[in-house]
Amino acid sequence: MPPGRRSLCAIILFAAVVAFLIVAPAVAHAILLESNPPLKSAVPGPDVPIKLRFNVRIDGLRSRLTLIHPDGSAQGLEINKQTPADTLSAEATGLAPGAYRLRWQVLASDGHITRGEIPFTVTPS
Repeated sequence: MPPGRRSLCAIILFAAVVAFLIVAPAVAHAILLESNPPLKSAVPGPDVPIKLRFNVRIDGLRSRLTLIHPDGSAQGLEINKQTPADTLSAEATGLAPGAYRLRWQVLASDGHITRGEIPFTVTPS
């Protein structure tokens, strides 16, 4: 192979590797697409259905949902059986009016952990 062609192949290979390294991390983590309750929303209580939908499949057995109450206490929520695989759901029952935070930690099917928090307010029904 002539030296000029070898250099061109090396440059193309290098560019492909760099492009892969830039793009791969961007698609590796679960991104929250939709939530119920929505971010900073006011929802009627005392029972609030929880539903989080992501851009990738989620491992429901290794993911967590934690509800932070107005007094600062934390309550782990039991995650319902997954259907579909990109969604987590749970039920928060008996909630008094006040400001709550839903903390989520999910394990995506590619092995990456992503965390987030959704503040919302429960209003009297």
